[in-house]
Amino acid sequence: MKAPILAAAGLSLLAGTAAIAQPAERGATPMTRADMSQKAAERFQKMDLNDDGVLDLADRELRRQQRIARIDTDGNGAISAAEREAAREARQARRAERREARGVDSDRRGHGKRWKRGMRGHRGMMGGRMMVRADANGDGRITLQEMQAHALARFDRIDTNSDGTVTADERRAARAAMRAERQERREQRRAERASQ
Repeated sequence: MKAPILAAAGLSLLAGTAAIAQPAERGATPMTRADMSQKAAERFQKMDLNDDGVLDLADRELRRQQRIARIDTDGNGAISAAEREAAREARQARRAERREARGVDSDRRGHGKRWKRGMRGHRGMMGGRMMVRADANGDGRITLQEMQAHALARFDRIDTNSDGTVTADERRAARAAMRAERQERREQRRAERASQ
């Protein structure tokens, strides 16, 4: 039960802590521990929709209701195909605006929709695991202190020289290390399946 509750907030935590692992154009400026703590607090504030001081199932339900209300433009309680398509187009327009504001060429990544769907699912799984890890006392609810502690622990792993600042080089090194770990796990799983 805890995993679904926490997985809902997983993407947001990932987004809040992933700022330290963004590509150079988005993360070229150094980030301090104080910056990371502040970003985690801001993300927590956005995620705690009912302002009860914890992230839990109630926040997930409120987020779901908000999403449905935003898409259900005629207010009839059902989402039509036209409303779904309009929401998709609006989402794409917002993404294009953000890319343009960052100066990112929309074709630069060139991986297509299949890649994006795969990454969205991957991040969702990663976010869920991150949220479970952030829930230090295992009660299925995440407090601001737990969220900040988790974000700072991740920050400290990336801050390899322990100077309290994560640089673009440290971000790149952390991304390379994560890719290597994922590749190693994939190869290990393949070997296990082959031996069965």
